[in-house]
Amino acid sequence: MSYLFTSDRLGFRSLTKEDLIACEQFWGNDQVMKYCGGSTSSELLPQVIDFYQQCQEDFGLSVYAVVELATDNVIGAAGFNIETSLDEVELIIHLIEEKWGNGFGTEAAISTLIYARNKNILHKVVASASIANQASLQLLGKIGFEYKGIHYFEDTDQEEALFELTF
Repeated sequence: MSYLFTSDRLGFRSLTKEDLIACEQFWGNDQVMKYCGGSTSSELLPQVIDFYQQCQEDFGLSVYAVVELATDNVIGAAGFNIETSLDEVELIIHLIEEKWGNGFGTEAAISTLIYARNKNILHKVVASASIANQASLQLLGKIGFEYKGIHYFEDTDQEEALFELTF
């Protein structure tokens, strides 16, 4: 399998329509998306994948399929939500429940940040997490993001802790 980049245990590649069933396991899972405004319906997932494929074409960065190298299974998605430019992008990480607590989230976050840093095209990366999501809050602090306060986010209809990392 061909990857855009790898880490010790993970491979990262563009999402494809063949990943729909895997994507349902994280983006379509109520528990995984509990703090992110809720799960995405199966009907909308092809549009999500199309959006991230277009981001890769337009900007050279995107949200990627996270593949566990030991099993060749897609266990999540990680990378950058890009709205209109690379001036400020959002780091996201979503993993299937079975892989929580094993350091895969931290490894995915660090790997995507290194990949982006090596491309030398980003200025600022933001990330947010529900104040109830302690694991994500700890992860962002651990990998060097600076806490910027609590902000209301319309897309999730909740207050979240906002973090920032400048390159």
